Amino acid sequence: MTENSQQPGQGRTARLERATSESSVLVEINLDGTGVSEIDTSVPFYDHMLTALSKHSLIDMKVKATGDTHIDAHHTVEDVAISLGEVLREALGNKAGIRRFGEATVPLDEALANAVVDVSGRPYLVHSGEPAGQEYHLIGGHFTGSLTRHVFEAITLHAQICLHMTLIAGRDPHHIVEAQFKAFARALRSAVEKDPRVTGIPSTKGLL
Repeated sequence: MTENSQQPGQGRTARLERATSESSVLVEINLDGTGVSEIDTSVPFYDHMLTALSKHSLIDMKVKATGDTHIDAHHTVEDVAISLGEVLREALGNKAGIRRFGEATVPLDEALANAVVDVSGRPYLVHSGEPAGQEYHLIGGHFTGSLTRHVFEAITLHAQICLHMTLIAGRDPHHIVEAQFKAFARALRSAVEKDPRVTGIPSTKGLL
């Protein structure tokens, strides 16, 4: 069940509880926060990435998840990403007054990632640039490199946003993933921010 609050003074918030035979997920966000987070997905490296996502997007996040990680982290990681996408879409409401577009290029030592976000209402992901073999790396003992793209796929689909994610440079598998999450965070921050010069829906169609 997703709950949405956009009353004056309450900020743009949403909450979702999602349970399947493979995982149990609770996600709460506030788009107008300061980057405060409480993250526990039972996948430590994923916790690290979501903490960075919250910190650098300035979106307050509470994420609690348990699942069949004794089999694989895939189900829990995917279900959290689906839930994040759903609450982002709900918290954005009709998207009136937002900047809509955001872009960021973020380094992490030798790694460099570029993210461009359009809160378009049309889900689309372009993900490129990772070196051959990145998808097979096991990072932090639980998180497989292939899950990076999968997380962005699930978020873009369920948030109904367009994301172009390009890894420009990178060698260390950890840095490659973290640079992408931070670039996404900064681009998302810009895209969902309110722009005082925007009146109504930022689209010539009048709908996003």
